[in-house]
Amino acid sequence: MVLQLAAESATHPLAGTAAQWMWALPLLPLLGFVINGLLSLAHGWRAGPADPFTEGHTGHEPDEHAIQHAERSGGHGDDSHAIVPHPFAAVTSLVGPLVMILAFGLAAWIFWDMLQAAPAAAPYIQTYYVWMPAGDLQVNAAFQLDQLSIAIVLVVTGVGMLIHLFSVGYMREDPGYPRYFAYLNLFVFFMLVLVLGANYPVMFVGWEGVGLCSYLLIGFWFSEKANADAGKKAFIVNRIGDFGFLIAMFLLFANFGVLDFAALQEAVSGIPAGSVLLTTICLFFFLGCTGKSAQIPLYVWLPDAMAGPTPVSALIHAATMVTAGVYLIARSAFLFALSPVASLTVALIGALTALFAATIGLKQWDIKRVLAYSTVSQLGYMFIGVGVGAYVAGVFHLITHAFLKALLFLGSGAVIYAMHRSYHHTGRHHEDAQDMRNMGGLRRYMPVTWVVMWIGTLAIAGIPFFAGFFSKDEILAGVFARAHDSILAEASFAGIPGSILLYAIFGMGLLAALLTAVYMTRMMLYTFHGPNRTGEGERPHLAEAPFVMVLPLVVLALLSAFGGFLNVPPVFDFLPVSGHLLGDWLDPVVGQPALLITHGAAPHLSHATEYALIGGAVAIAIVGILLAIIVLRPSRLLPKTEAPAERGIQRVLLDKYYVDEGYDRALVDPTVRLSRNVLWRGIDVGIIDGLLVNGSALLARGIGWLGSRLQTGQTGTYAWVLVIGVLAVLGAFTFR
Repeated sequence: MVLQLAAESATHPLAGTAAQWMWALPLLPLLGFVINGLLSLAHGWRAGPADPFTEGHTGHEPDEHAIQHAERSGGHGDDSHAIVPHPFAAVTSLVGPLVMILAFGLAAWIFWDMLQAAPAAAPYIQTYYVWMPAGDLQVNAAFQLDQLSIAIVLVVTGVGMLIHLFSVGYMREDPGYPRYFAYLNLFVFFMLVLVLGANYPVMFVGWEGVGLCSYLLIGFWFSEKANADAGKKAFIVNRIGDFGFLIAMFLLFANFGVLDFAALQEAVSGIPAGSVLLTTICLFFFLGCTGKSAQIPLYVWLPDAMAGPTPVSALIHAATMVTAGVYLIARSAFLFALSPVASLTVALIGALTALFAATIGLKQWDIKRVLAYSTVSQLGYMFIGVGVGAYVAGVFHLITHAFLKALLFLGSGAVIYAMHRSYHHTGRHHEDAQDMRNMGGLRRYMPVTWVVMWIGTLAIAGIPFFAGFFSKDEILAGVFARAHDSILAEASFAGIPGSILLYAIFGMGLLAALLTAVYMTRMMLYTFHGPNRTGEGERPHLAEAPFVMVLPLVVLALLSAFGGFLNVPPVFDFLPVSGHLLGDWLDPVVGQPALLITHGAAPHLSHATEYALIGGAVAIAIVGILLAIIVLRPSRLLPKTEAPAERGIQRVLLDKYYVDEGYDRALVDPTVRLSRNVLWRGIDVGIIDGLLVNGSALLARGIGWLGSRLQTGQTGTYAWVLVIGVLAVLGAFTFR
């Protein structure tokens, strides 16, 4: 098998090009992880005395609580202690971003060679060794390079590179600086393994790896219980979803005997649409997606992920982990295209999530939580796209969302950085630097951040001709076009005709777009406009972030402004830059599955219909922005400590519909009580410790006591025992 694949790779058009170095793409960030990890360990390791009881040794180590508190604060927290930078900060600042710059450069080189090579429908596969040679199970450690994987690799390495550069300014004063960059590099390594894997098991390694890194980075400032709990919550919720991924793989191998993408696509090609087996497999895969990409009902971990440093939030939300579920469905399009029920389920859950999360975003005060629920909502849009078979539109929104969400999160990081710095100067460490009620008027102090974040806001709201406008419009148009003349429209879901369900999904998408424009404008008004609420003493210290943090913001703003021209629909052929570039690029991978959904013919809408849909979407976005400007009054907003408590529906939205509390009462608390009362007190303490361990000890003690009573040391007693024993034996034989 290895020789066969090697021979096929040797004759591939990409053989002999930069594509042969694809193994170096994940290796570079892995190298950064090793170097920064060693730097972190080298500083943390301290040799103890040969004899701890020697004279002069006090037995006391440095105050661990103070060290962990400094790590949690990271120079931006509510600390009152002096922060000492890590002694290897300079080396880390070079190694961490450098490996990402090299990885992005290599990805761009490979992409250029793919453009120059002859178009190839077959992916370029490199097999390195046989990973699992166990009977019928033959799994290779192999990477696959095709149009889809290189597109995501460019996003991961490019946006990841900018986030690494931003982190140099944001985290440099943190005592855990090398550890932070080690985790960040490892995160990118696992995401690249996930994207480049040529089969589901290799993808699953990356899938689990990004889950591990999310735990490490969300709980980076682990000395505070809330941060540690947020990391554990993300890890546990994702394990629930990953169970679905595993079951789907088991079903694939049990029924088809292979787990490679290319072999599976050939194996399922003869199966008719609507197969119960494929529907079951796809639904289990989607269970994994709901955990990794934060969809209903497993979305609850993502807002709590804000406990980590802000650049971590940008990396998770923009370039890595949460997009993995969308990538999985796009990669498995040949399976989902054969299951109308599973595809409708994906689209419906995506629409419900988009609308549900958007309503919660209306009343959040933490600037990062607003963006977190925005991510959950926009992921719902992506799942609408890939769910209805508009795979290009879903991937397109993944790419544009990576640009604008990285911009918005890093912009919020610049704001938080400035707020912490001002509070640090005046000693008001207890103030919440992430609450928008403590901000206001920051455009006068941070003009560059103000401009770039408005670009990101307009892009995510869908204002022409920013990046989000093109991708969001393509998703909604894809839903509308497939509401007739498609296998989805002809199918039914829980007795509801597919066409009606698709129109409902389209309506929910429009409503979510309206709410998106409202809550994003609200965030900008309360953060940058109106009077400043930071404080009289803090205002002189408010200033723009350092250049190393501003530069990534400017680059991402340009991408958010013009990234939509990657995939301009034909209806905009009057624009100077036009062409369905991304759609043509991805067609060899997802084109055929998309045609299966529309009966072999590309979905078509008249120009009049498209203009009507576009006009409606733009009108909704403008109405949302104007509604927020008219209704909201930043001048009336009070600082957090003076603000009245929310009531009614506002309180419900602020508390996120009490979903977390519901999970606690329905699942967490019963599990804890079961564990405490049955598993611990009943089985562990009662049966194992009490009956088996202590009971056997009591039995042994009783036998010993009886033996001690018999061992009197008196010859007469022994003689009587001997006589009684002989009589008993004789009696047994006599009366038998």
